[in-house]
Amino acid sequence: MAGLSGRFRENIVLFGALFANVGIAIAKFVAAAISGSSSMLTEGVHSLVDSGNQVLLLYGQAKAKRPPDATHPFGYGRELYFWAFVVAILIFAVGAGASIYEGWLHIAEPEPLRDPAINYAVLAVAVLLEGTSWAIAVREFNGKRGASSWWQSIRRSKDPAGFIVLFEDSAALIGLGIAGVGVWASHHYGDPRIDGMASIAIGLILAGVAVLLAREAKGLLIGESADPAIISVVWSILDKRPQISAVNHVRTIHTAPDAVFVAISADFADDLPMGEAESLIEDIEREMKARVPELTSIYIRPEKQDDAIRHPPPISLKSLR
Repeated sequence: MAGLSGRFRENIVLFGALFANVGIAIAKFVAAAISGSSSMLTEGVHSLVDSGNQVLLLYGQAKAKRPPDATHPFGYGRELYFWAFVVAILIFAVGAGASIYEGWLHIAEPEPLRDPAINYAVLAVAVLLEGTSWAIAVREFNGKRGASSWWQSIRRSKDPAGFIVLFEDSAALIGLGIAGVGVWASHHYGDPRIDGMASIAIGLILAGVAVLLAREAKGLLIGESADPAIISVVWSILDKRPQISAVNHVRTIHTAPDAVFVAISADFADDLPMGEAESLIEDIEREMKARVPELTSIYIRPEKQDDAIRHPPPISLKSLR
């Protein structure tokens, strides 16, 4: 029971968005069936897709936590990035595609206008639920981004679940506003085609969000380096070791949102005995893991500057001070 409670707190953003979207989707479909609103039907599809996305991200998180094995010695952490990319594709193909298609049909063959009261009631409830989910996502994201700007934090974030929900909820709130305007305008001007135009506008917004999410997920899936602050700590640890005269390179890659592999090529002093070099490497690894818990795999290779031709020009530690 404690494990389930802990998992819920850990994924409060995803669970909050999932519960909100399931309830909203049901209400929107009922309202669309009664009122015949195209934009309301589009919003129902949008909420249904968002619900599926949260399920996929929760599934990806569970799969990503599997321990390393012989086939995947660095673990399965990057599987979450794969499912994040799938989510972006679903938003584009299903969410945006269905919205634009439904809007076009409603423009080509407009349905007679019906009482919009239920649409306004559902939209008001949806705004309340989506707003609550959005507020939770913003609070969690602000707690992690520190002094960085929103865009910098999104670009540097290695956990796609947080910013995907943030983007989805933001797009949902904008979509609700457009749907409300579309329903009102179609009745005010007596033209049901305006409702279809609102559906197309919602679809275009979803397409834009999907492209942005796909771009971020692709970068994580291919492999991104660690945050500059983490790399700076690695350099500072190496810098204070007089037994190391220069470093050929420090290369990092995220194997999971909270796991980083670092490979270091360093030129050790010529008069350093092999036994002392081994103890030095152990001390460096121990200090790095103590100061940066995200460094789950550390590889340090003693290598002469002249032997590191294939690497970028060696960087003197003195120049980093």
